[in-house]
Amino acid sequence: MPDDKKIIEPIDAAFDDVAKSLVSKPTSISNNFNRLAPKVGDLVPPPVQGELFHIEKQAEVDGIEMGVLENGMPYLTESGLARMCGIDRKVLNRLAANWVEERSKPRGQKIEDLLSEGGFNGDKLSLPSEHRGSAISAYPEPVCLALLEYYAFVTDEPREQAVRAFRTLAKTTFRAFIYSAVGYQPNQQAIDSWKHFHDRIDMTMDSVPEGYFSIFREIASMIVPMIRSNIIISDKVIPDISVGKAWSEYWKANGLYKYGDRIRYDHEYPLYYPQAKSNPQPAFAYPEAIIGIFRAWLRREYITNKLPTYLTGQIKKGALAHHTATKVIESFSGKRLEGPKD
Repeated sequence: MPDDKKIIEPIDAAFDDVAKSLVSKPTSISNNFNRLAPKVGDLVPPPVQGELFHIEKQAEVDGIEMGVLENGMPYLTESGLARMCGIDRKVLNRLAANWVEERSKPRGQKIEDLLSEGGFNGDKLSLPSEHRGSAISAYPEPVCLALLEYYAFVTDEPREQAVRAFRTLAKTTFRAFIYSAVGYQPNQQAIDSWKHFHDRIDMTMDSVPEGYFSIFREIASMIVPMIRSNIIISDKVIPDISVGKAWSEYWKANGLYKYGDRIRYDHEYPLYYPQAKSNPQPAFAYPEAIIGIFRAWLRREYITNKLPTYLTGQIKKGALAHHTATKVIESFSGKRLEGPKD
């Protein structure tokens, strides 16, 4: 197809430079790509539903836009992924915008099979994200790899550009490639996770009345292994809300009020949390007489049966990679988180 050739031929040399170095400093768009810039008038704007994912770092390396979301997940922008796949951006844009319908068609079914093999079962191909005040579509790692494999080996008209990209990523990893290209340091995210955790601990230190315990402080035994498994604890990943709801149901269903009434206390989030805008927020504190029951329930019931459901929800939202969630489950019980069903 003529449009594809116009894209593939000029960018071969540019991608070779990226493939050779993997550590190129971010540059402005090269002359080759300036004349290939698509007309945005024919593109469907990225969906803006709910909270946008914040972009930690984004850069252009030889015209290929890439970056890392705040949860540590690497991504390519729509134009960046289209260039790597050797297709027109409009083709990718239409595929993503109409994914609900496209996934039932022959091409979409093949792509969905590749996505499932990669542990991805989301309803959208891209994540609505924000970069410097503008909404963009961020295509996460499993989607990029599935589409690259499709356009390199599965389609009836393989794209040489996709083959080159897939072979390059096979020698390293998608994550390492993006991290290196944009100069992202994942250790900083681990430091930030500990900061989020410790700051919230400090905020609840003196707020819980004597003789009572709070959910957040008691689930430290669960959060610490999560951070060590590289789950980014932030204002979007707040497991104490999930634990609090499940424990409340258990507390009422088993008549644990016989040990004493639960009471409200003012719970506050650190000022850099968006939730801090509504500080203080009422939260339940429970009598210390049942703290042993809570700890046994957390270990035997929540971590075993409900934590996998919570983590699966985070995967579907794009806030967590499947392999990371599995690592958490294994750290607690030795079990693996089941992948998506066909």
